[in-house]
Amino acid sequence: MSPTRTDRLLIRHADVVVTMDDTRQEIGNGDVLVENGKIVAVGQGLPRDGAKVIEAAGCVVTPGLVNTHHHLFQTLTRAVPAAQNAALFGWLKTLYPIWARMTPDDIRLSAEVGLAELAMSGCTCSSDHLYMFPNGSRLDDSIEAAQKIGIRFTATRGAMSIGESKGGLPPDALVEDEAAILTDSARVVDAFHDPNEGAMVQVGLAPCSPFSVSRELMRDAAILAREKGVRLHTHLAENDEDIRYSLETFGMLPGDYAESLGWTGDDVWHAHCVKLSGDEIDLFARTGTGVAHCPCSNARLASGIAPVRQMRDAGVPVGLGVDGSASNDSSHLGAEARQAMLVARLRDGPAALGAREALEIATLGGARVLGRRDIGALKPGMQADLVLWDVSELPAAGQWDPVAALIFCAPIRPKAVYVQGRAVVADYRLLTADTRDLQARAQKSVARLAG
Repeated sequence: MSPTRTDRLLIRHADVVVTMDDTRQEIGNGDVLVENGKIVAVGQGLPRDGAKVIEAAGCVVTPGLVNTHHHLFQTLTRAVPAAQNAALFGWLKTLYPIWARMTPDDIRLSAEVGLAELAMSGCTCSSDHLYMFPNGSRLDDSIEAAQKIGIRFTATRGAMSIGESKGGLPPDALVEDEAAILTDSARVVDAFHDPNEGAMVQVGLAPCSPFSVSRELMRDAAILAREKGVRLHTHLAENDEDIRYSLETFGMLPGDYAESLGWTGDDVWHAHCVKLSGDEIDLFARTGTGVAHCPCSNARLASGIAPVRQMRDAGVPVGLGVDGSASNDSSHLGAEARQAMLVARLRDGPAALGAREALEIATLGGARVLGRRDIGALKPGMQADLVLWDVSELPAAGQWDPVAALIFCAPIRPKAVYVQGRAVVADYRLLTADTRDLQARAQKSVARLAG
């Protein structure tokens, strides 16, 4: 199955169209006109002029949600009993041996399942951080899955090079030679990265973390990324153990370590950043360095609550990430946006993060973090990535503010999801894959991995 696109599409009579434009305009009884995969007009009473009409009464229309951090290969290791109550380092050590048994087919299937779930939660663009390549797996496997499901994809070529025998966290069997890492990084950029507006696949470079790669690989990856014109991504300042490791090993805080190796700038984004200091937040703001905020995973692993209010006030670009499905254990961006709002309030008070700001982080914020200026808002010239949220169903019954209800209420189902004007979800159903087949194949793989 593949997404279908109508050259001219009119979505009309939405209860509200949330544009995320420069003025954050919201249009009651709003219409969106799409032509050849781009938005050509947003307003009221737009002329049909031969367009296919989608009636949106009872729906709120928003830009598609953008996921800025994921490990799609982990979707086949949800709720593993031995890892359910562990913090980050212990959690990783429990799961490494299972991940080491995965095949290229597992990697591809795991990505399909995660991306299908993302699409059905209103996500139209996702990044992925694949940092281990067991049994001949390649980044190509995840890219193939994204092309099948039909959402935009920023595939990052991750890596681990420092195993247990050299003081790193991962087992030696899962690390790679650094020269080989750089060679394959160049290969996947050349093979798959599309730098153009409207790109469906882009590639970034993403050594896994300061505790699994060398200084030299971090530095060389930054040099290569800038030679190739692609973005950089890694984990940073995730929890207290992470901070302690950085101070003991490098003699500096994670943000300072990143800066010393060329890992700050508007072409860089870091995942988590739960434990950034005020000075590190200022550094990120000054350099335009982005953050992928992963509130569900941070809570699941008891890592802490990231200082999102302080980051936003300082001007740090912030997007949302569901993180891997072994530490969330979900790929639902709507639930992530709600969690972001709630934990910000738990940390900094009831006015710390409003529903509309949480929605902005999930859309426009994520697009900025991924370096995309062509998505994240509904205005003429932007890519037609949008979602019709059904606020006429029971989870929104009794709401007084349909836009805020998207965040405050229990997850509201997307009635339809469009990527580049193509319907990926219609009438609440994924069009690009058989979800029952995905479920059956996933459980078959789990049975083998657990054996």
